[in-house]
Amino acid sequence: MKRLVSTLALVFATSIIAFAAQAADVKNIVIVHGALADGSGWRKATEILEGRGFNVTIVQEPITSLADDVAATNRVLDLQDGPSLLVGHSYSGMVISEAGNRGDVAGLVYVAAFQPEKGESLLDLAGSRPPAGNSIKQTKDGKFLYLDPAAFAMDFAADLPKEDAAFLAKSQVFAAKEAFAAKVGEPAWKSKKSWSIVATQDRSINPELERDMAKRAGSLVTEVDASHAVFASQPEKVADVIEEAARQSGK
Repeated sequence: MKRLVSTLALVFATSIIAFAAQAADVKNIVIVHGALADGSGWRKATEILEGRGFNVTIVQEPITSLADDVAATNRVLDLQDGPSLLVGHSYSGMVISEAGNRGDVAGLVYVAAFQPEKGESLLDLAGSRPPAGNSIKQTKDGKFLYLDPAAFAMDFAADLPKEDAAFLAKSQVFAAKEAFAAKVGEPAWKSKKSWSIVATQDRSINPELERDMAKRAGSLVTEVDASHAVFASQPEKVADVIEEAARQSGK
């Protein structure tokens, strides 16, 4: 009888510990920047989140292939202590949909981002609802894509100060065509909680497409009157969504 009681007590204690671990607050925010920009534009949002007690890390993925970018994200996730919330902008919605299947990812936040179904590529999605902007060009070798600097402010960052948009245009990260053509496996939003920020003035991804993808994924949606660079032009609002997602992911 004593052995049975001890066994039941151990099972109960183990269950309590497991539940507590599952319900623990998510303190790690891992941000994956999109194509045609690097992680520096996330500085203000990062500072806001760190001021609220979060540990924020930004993945500087190479955008040479989807597999390379998922691997870069996994390397950063490996460094975290405890569960993480994955945040992806634009192209990197594809990345977090793959990397988010890890057991230590508690939830996903798509910021003006692609939310693919299994077997879809960025090119598939973008072609289904063309954006207002049409200034993507390819490099001379035909392997990489970039946004025409002359059109960068209008199509990517219309609500940023002129000098900030100009800097983003000069520092943009070219994207391999291979990355945009890659098809994803089973997306993490099917098994994890997800949130989506729709940038209503987005000229890089059609806002209607953002709404359609979020609805299909069952994401909790927040609409922000902003350009594709919503993470930089509206960092407080983006940080608010990320904070709420972190709080809810731990429940």
